Amino acid sequence: MAPDNYHVPVLADRIVEIFTGLEAGVVVDATLGGGGHAAAILTANGRVRLVGIDRDPAARAAAAQRLRAMGDRVVIVDATFGDLARVLAEQAQFVGSDPIVGVLMDLGVSSHQLDDGSRGFSFRVDAPLDMRMDTTRGVTAAQFLAQVDEHELTRLLRENGEDRFARAIARALLEDQPSTTFELNAAVERAVPAAARRRGHVATRVYQALRVAVNEEQRQLEDGLAAALDVVAVGGVVAVISYHSGEDRLVKSLFHEATTGGCHCPPELGCVCGAVHRYRVAKASAILARPEEVALNPRARSARLRVAYRVLP
Repeated sequence: MAPDNYHVPVLADRIVEIFTGLEAGVVVDATLGGGGHAAAILTANGRVRLVGIDRDPAARAAAAQRLRAMGDRVVIVDATFGDLARVLAEQAQFVGSDPIVGVLMDLGVSSHQLDDGSRGFSFRVDAPLDMRMDTTRGVTAAQFLAQVDEHELTRLLRENGEDRFARAIARALLEDQPSTTFELNAAVERAVPAAARRRGHVATRVYQALRVAVNEEQRQLEDGLAAALDVVAVGGVVAVISYHSGEDRLVKSLFHEATTGGCHCPPELGCVCGAVHRYRVAKASAILARPEEVALNPRARSARLRVAYRVLP
């Protein structure tokens, strides 16, 4: 798989394996990025067309350049993956009578967004504390810290894995009101004793928590994945790549609901509630990147891929 100059697509070989066997129809890449996954899918499966969704203008521009050779097999939309249902309604002419045979979501921040220090996603470069996927709308991370209370910020940090020192970090951030990434780093370093710091940068999970909040990623995931599970046709697939435990738990929970139909009957009695089991999961546990991929792309280490196939209307 050729590298993507905008973003190295994680688990690309696995995604190609999953999407190559799909019948003719439309695939939705709900987190298009630089178009790496989309290009791989369209190249491997000539029977499908693709709707690409991304809120980042730089990502859409990179994807348009990369996918130019695909011609009218692709349409790129300025939206978020939480808008999936609305996007498909607005793209009815492009979709036509073809079924939606697959939806892909590659969650989190892209390599390009991390490497572009000016975006405020990285603790390595001093920059305005922004963290918005779309810099033309919404509040920045600095503005979010100016309006959130200590209880809510502590909860957010704990949900993103910053447990022991969540309250101390929340207090430090609200006291210091950082407006740049280095000011944020300093506030977190002040709150966490050096002896208690984990391997890696002390503020890693704080950046993750703020990015999730600023971009409303949990709500977007809930809305987008629910819509994906609803629109995919029988025989189609929903594939989600997540990068932290909170995302993965939510994906696992929504897939479980789809595969059981919400059934809570005792296993020894079998299902007597009439629940409809619309999906089956490809594997009970998440699919991980192979060691050779992690060696080439360390960011693949935290990737967790879950796959569900629709079996009933």
